[in-house]
Parts: sequence; structure tokens; C-alpha cells
Amino acid sequence: MTSKPLMAKATAVWLIDNTTLTFRQVADFCGLHELEVQGIADGDVATGVKGFDPVANNQLDPVEIERGEKNPLHVLKLKFNPASVGEEKRRGPRYTPLSKRQDRPAAILWLVKFHPELSDGAIGKLVGTTKPTIQAIRERTHWNIQNIQPIDPVALGLCRQSELDTIVQAAARKKAAEGSVMSDDERRKLVSTEQSLGMSTDPKLPSSMAGLEQFTLSEKEEKPADYSDAESFFSLPQGDDDEDDDEE
Repeated sequence: MTSKPLMAKATAVWLIDNTTLTFRQVADFCGLHELEVQGIADGDVATGVKGFDPVANNQLDPVEIERGEKNPLHVLKLKFNPASVGEEKRRGPRYTPLSKRQDRPAAILWLVKFHPELSDGAIGKLVGTTKPTIQAIRERTHWNIQNIQPIDPVALGLCRQSELDTIVQAAARKKAAEGSVMSDDERRKLVSTEQSLGMSTDPKLPSSMAGLEQFTLSEKEEKPADYSDAESFFSLPQGDDDEDDDEE
């Protein structure tokens, strides 16, 4: 829920014209400075702005106005409006300054390469780009793909580390819900940076092969024949000479 009413200055104009609330009460309710409210009352600020009735627009209870007029120390309470829940959250693609827009392809390539489980929509909201651009880089059909080097979007200042960790963990939960099996390398990509740095890098054998890392051959290796004596290597068996003598 927002902490100030819609059209704050117009609301302040209406309260000044239609109530006897103090400048401090109006300023606190509308989220303005007390001097700015005084300027509205003097006609120096918000000239020509039409008053916006907070009571008729379901933002302020008339009882609150009565209490405020009787007690100058009373703080007006904004009426709860279910329709305003979540309005302060950013919608659509993130705005990227002109100075950093040239870095977006490098960030997209980094996300596609190291986090292929992220959807195009998640990448677009994270770095503020469009799906056709992401698809072109993913399929390597981007016009400048040969010159693009993958760079972490956090290092480029396109997003915060906490935002990157949030969408990565969301992808991990989605993949776990689908029941797909992940390798150790994929699991490291789906966890946050802090968790990934704390994981062991030693390779692990599957559970079905547990115990084989201690397996050794028990048979003795046969020693190769010793042919260091050249005469014994080229000499024929003695029985052959006797057979030749018998034939003669």
C-alpha cells in the first residue's frame, strides 16, 4: 500500500480549501513539506491545480478530518484501498540510462550462457530489454554477436545482486517443481552467489556407485619377460639339433 494519497498536491489543495487542518497535518498526510503546503495556501505553489477530494475518492474518512480539526496534533490516516496494493512496484521493463544501454547485449549474453534456465521475460525485466533482442542473442543471430563478450549485469550496474539472486532462485524452485534432475554444475548456477561460493568443488560419484572410489585391483601385475640376455633370446631349443642328427 502507498504511504501517500493519489494526486498529492491536488489533495492538499482540496484540504486547504475545504478544511481547517493545519499545514503540518496536510503536509504529513500528503507527503509534502510544510513550507510547500504553505506555498499552496498562499497561491505560490500548484497554481491552477484543481482540488482532488480524498473523501469522495475513498482515500480519507470524514471522521479523520473531524478529529484533525479538533486536535491539531492528530495525524490523519490514509484509508486502506485494496486496489492500491502493489502500485508502488515497478511494472514492465526496467528503465536503462542511455549511457548503459550499449552494455545490455553483453549482460544478456552472460545470462543466456550461465543461466539458460531463465526465461526471456525474466531477463527482459532484469536488464530492461525486449524479447526479440534476447532471442537474437540466444540464437546467435544478433548483428553484432561476434563482438559481444559476456559480462555480469551486476558488474555493469544494470541490476542489483539481490535481484539476480531472486530470479535465479525462482528458476530453481520452478525446475524443482517440474521434477527434472539437475547436475552439480546446474545446481550451482541456480543458487545465489553466497551459496555457490560455499559449495564444494570436488566431483561426486552417483549414489549407485558409492564405494567404488576405494576399489583397487587385488591381482598382482605380471612382470614382463626379461630379455636382457641377447644370446638366450636368439638361441633355438636344444632339442631341434638332436632331431636333425637323427634324420641324417
